[in-house]
Amino acid sequence: MCGIIGYIGEKEALPILIEGLKKLEYRGYDSVGIAVLSQGELKLIRSVGKIANLEANLGGRLLPGKLGIGHSRWATHGKPTEENAHPHTDCHEQLVVVHNGIIENYLSLKEELEKEGHKFRSETDTEIIAHLIEKYLESHRMILPANMHLHQAVQKALSRIKGSYALGVFYSQEPDVLVAARKESPLIVGLGEGEYFLASDIPAVLSSTRRIIYLNDGDIAVLTRQGVEIYDHKGKRAEKKVTTVNWNAEMAEKAGYPHFMLKEINEQPRAIEETLRGRISPDSGEVILDELNLTEKEIKNINRIIITGCGTSWHAALVGEFIIEELGRIPVEVEYASEFRYRNPIIDENTLVIGISQSGETADTIAAINEARRLMAKVVSICNVVGSSITRFSSGLIYTHAGPEIGVASTKAFTCQLLILYLLAFHFGRIRKTISHDKIQDFILNLRQIPHKMKEILGNTEMVKQISERLYERNNALYLGRGKGFPIALEGALKLKEVSYIHAEGYPAAEMKHGPIALIDENMPVFVLAFPGRRYEKILGNIEEVKARGGLVIAVGSAGDKAIQKKVDYTIYIPETIEVLTPLLAILPLQLLAYYIAVKRGCDVDQPRNLAKSVTVE
Repeated sequence: MCGIIGYIGEKEALPILIEGLKKLEYRGYDSVGIAVLSQGELKLIRSVGKIANLEANLGGRLLPGKLGIGHSRWATHGKPTEENAHPHTDCHEQLVVVHNGIIENYLSLKEELEKEGHKFRSETDTEIIAHLIEKYLESHRMILPANMHLHQAVQKALSRIKGSYALGVFYSQEPDVLVAARKESPLIVGLGEGEYFLASDIPAVLSSTRRIIYLNDGDIAVLTRQGVEIYDHKGKRAEKKVTTVNWNAEMAEKAGYPHFMLKEINEQPRAIEETLRGRISPDSGEVILDELNLTEKEIKNINRIIITGCGTSWHAALVGEFIIEELGRIPVEVEYASEFRYRNPIIDENTLVIGISQSGETADTIAAINEARRLMAKVVSICNVVGSSITRFSSGLIYTHAGPEIGVASTKAFTCQLLILYLLAFHFGRIRKTISHDKIQDFILNLRQIPHKMKEILGNTEMVKQISERLYERNNALYLGRGKGFPIALEGALKLKEVSYIHAEGYPAAEMKHGPIALIDENMPVFVLAFPGRRYEKILGNIEEVKARGGLVIAVGSAGDKAIQKKVDYTIYIPETIEVLTPLLAILPLQLLAYYIAVKRGCDVDQPRNLAKSVTVE
């Protein structure tokens, strides 16, 4: 969720770049930098941490110049350091690049470029792009007297790259050109009067223009002071629609959505893609978790895993218990972080403790992993915020790349936590040889389809809205699931009570008969997670029991399951996938239901009463 801003025009670029980066702060970042073409020379300033640190490094210098780019980085390759911060340059510091995304084949490209004499200064994949463009500019110059234009060199370089990118590039030898390119990472062009902008998101340019062009995958845009030319992936000129944005500043941060919660629910396909990028080898299909900091020998010696967290993270841990035991064949226990440290847990050096926290500042989870460290356990944390407290107390880290989550009720952070747990399970299974190569390949194939299937769910919300119209005045709700559906039932119930203040409880479906069935009558909506698998017939039996007592049943089922539709009052279908991955899809309609019901009740969905985003006290 890095931020990009670029400018070419008649105004001083530096203040525009700084202001644009500040407008993108909500995306989150760990380092920041700007490059300006100042009096014919490329001037580069970078800093770890916040934009205030960058301004301090500038020391009041204006750096006059009317062409520049800026970047706020969320680390993927290389630690947050000044050398790894963007922008990155070529060998001669004449060409500069900012980049969002992942270059999957960067190692082979780096080896090629190093053999040709290119010198690298950072640990990032992005620097490859600068040197690759430099290569094509120089090789062309050696063969032909006429220079290759920058955008042609960019296009040639991108033809060599596998992965995703949103790019901003300029070259001191073409002082009137700013080049942009996009594939699988968002990028827009802003149109002003004699000035043009490049940005990863609309808020960065909204104070200067409301006229926007959205770039498509494969597009290359050439910005000059005279206008914008856009070329498609074949190099042909492309005409683009200009969109006029009618948002105010607050709406811009919400990308036009009425609430952050709805925006973040809809960001889940992109968040899953971001979290997945660079973590599956495009050649071997193996899971890559370099930051895990566990050797294969240590993984083979693990005799027990404890996963700990609070709230939504605890529900993610419950799903993790199912999938790690199923695929990695390692015993797993899930602990409330708030209880773990007080009960003298039995831990040794072959115990792996996994802490999960969206913010990385949850006091109970930090206390739990510190207790695990004291008892000599290996500690790995799953977190969404670079540099947060939990990251400093863990020997291994796996960052989700969900981007900042502003809404108090966690949505996209939850699904990204699930994704990391899936990757861990398959990583452990491969190393411990508890899962076949064919099954891993099938898993990866289906996992890559999850973002697309999430988009299907989010693009068809009429049934969810219809159900919310009927249920928003109810005061209680029951959520039932079996197997991996049980933690999703818990999470669905938590979302509803967090944002709508309706009392809701999640149960294993078989436990309904051990008490909760006494609550069921015509006023009790019951949400049932019903998916194909060995528990399916049992779930149908539970539905019959609810209906026999007059309960209103809403089922979340797999597309094509007509049998369930005949037994319930409402059915919400999710696209088919392999059984193990259903939690990633099943939670989305439950998040949407909680949101729409809360809005109908007039609740503040982004800031529910009595709740905080990060619980930093025990």
